[in-house]
Amino acid sequence: MMNTTEIKLGLCNPPLPIYLYVNQGEMNGEGYVWYRYDTNQDKKIVVQQRGLTGYLTELRLTAKEFKGKDNMKLDIVVSADEIYIIRTGVETNFAKTFLLAASVVVDFSKPLIIAAVSGEENAVFCQLYDAVTKVRIRREWDKDADWAEIIHNIQSRLSNEVASTKSQVASTESILATCDLRQRTCQDLRIKQIRTLLNYPVQLVKEWLQFQGVDRPSQLDASKVDELVKTMCLAWADSVCGHPNYVASSYQQYVVDARATGKEEVAAIRAWMQHVQSSVVA
Repeated sequence: MMNTTEIKLGLCNPPLPIYLYVNQGEMNGEGYVWYRYDTNQDKKIVVQQRGLTGYLTELRLTAKEFKGKDNMKLDIVVSADEIYIIRTGVETNFAKTFLLAASVVVDFSKPLIIAAVSGEENAVFCQLYDAVTKVRIRREWDKDADWAEIIHNIQSRLSNEVASTKSQVASTESILATCDLRQRTCQDLRIKQIRTLLNYPVQLVKEWLQFQGVDRPSQLDASKVDELVKTMCLAWADSVCGHPNYVASSYQQYVVDARATGKEEVAAIRAWMQHVQSSVVA
């Protein structure tokens, strides 16, 4: 039976998460790097504290429409005195510095301090600390990092934490379903990152998806997303090289085989692109 000795009975507010939105600004002469939003009064609420201490429990990608376009957000879910969700653009400095640091966290079962730090030209960066030792968790900056891969790896590790700590109350099927959902959502970012790298027209991606009967990559099986990646890569190579047989075999070697050995996908594609370009020069 559930222990109710610590539960306060009576009137209360519903247990809704507290959203923190990352942005540097000033309100009423008071500077801030993140804020809350009161939907009832339609106004921002400045958060003076620059750090949040708690347990990282989930990492989500959420598509939000802005000016008629999908705007991908990174939701960092933290369990503390309440449930907090730090929401920021997936391509912001805050998101990328958080992801790099979180990728080297040894144990997610321990509390972390997530700090927002102001930079130049209204930029906001993230600094991550071990909440017990107060030691900062660092990873060297890498502008070419495979962000989709990093997100997927963190999500997988967090899912494993959930599986180990809730094994007595959660079924294996539900855990696997949660993992699959997160992995599928990450496919949207994966395609966007590779499409940008190849300078592949977004309209062609949309037409390819429509031919598959879907609106976004996350609605496809992983094998189909791999097929889309290959389609974009070979189209790029065809415009550079024009030797389809050679391009296909080199793609297999530099990308598919390299991925099988554990190499990050974006890094593998970059190496393949350099190989194709060098062969043209030669």
